[in-house]
Amino acid sequence: MSALTSIIAQVEFPPIENIVEYPGFFNKIAVINLIAVVGTSALFLAAASKKAMVPVGVQNLAESAVDFIRKGIIDQTIGSDGMRYLPYLVSLFFYILIGNIFEVIPTAHMPANARMATPAFLALLTWAFFICVGVRYHGLKYFTGVLFPPGVPKALYLLVTPIEFISTFIVRPFSLAVRLFANMLAGHILLVTFSVLCITLFSASLLILALPFSFGMLVGLTGFEIMVAFLQAYIF
Repeated sequence: MSALTSIIAQVEFPPIENIVEYPGFFNKIAVINLIAVVGTSALFLAAASKKAMVPVGVQNLAESAVDFIRKGIIDQTIGSDGMRYLPYLVSLFFYILIGNIFEVIPTAHMPANARMATPAFLALLTWAFFICVGVRYHGLKYFTGVLFPPGVPKALYLLVTPIEFISTFIVRPFSLAVRLFANMLAGHILLVTFSVLCITLFSASLLILALPFSFGMLVGLTGFEIMVAFLQAYIF
């Protein structure tokens, strides 16, 4: 029992702040965000430079991505009039996806969206874009239309108007940001936990018996987090 206790005492996890803060002389989140911007821009600039009738390589990837956003998001939620927003939606999708996928890239192991700043900025930007589009099409009547939906009995406005105000103008950007942030942070913590556990078990003589289980969980969670990285970009 004392031997097992001494082995367990060897299990050391990094300080909790190191999970979301990279110890070093540069800001890893800023670097990842920069790579996401440059990577997204480079992808579509390279695709635009090719004019093949039958797309291959990077042109095929870009056109497939645009077609996916058009059919999977615009046609399903906005309609044909939403094609004017295609550049913004495609840019947003790839920017978030690249920032997320760094969670499973060796030497990085950090999703940019596991810090609240990036999801909050994207949520506020999208919320402002959403409001501006509403005002552009309906003028200031957009706000009265949202706060006082037509067809509702006047007595119910005492209940409906505060609910609409909170859900549309306060909760919406908050929920967008928190959903992305919480999912990526939770997955990041799981991967860090099982990675550290694998390293520790490999060096602890008796506890190495649990290494296959921990390593199997790490592999499975890595595949799962790749799916989550894509899914969260799509949902946002």
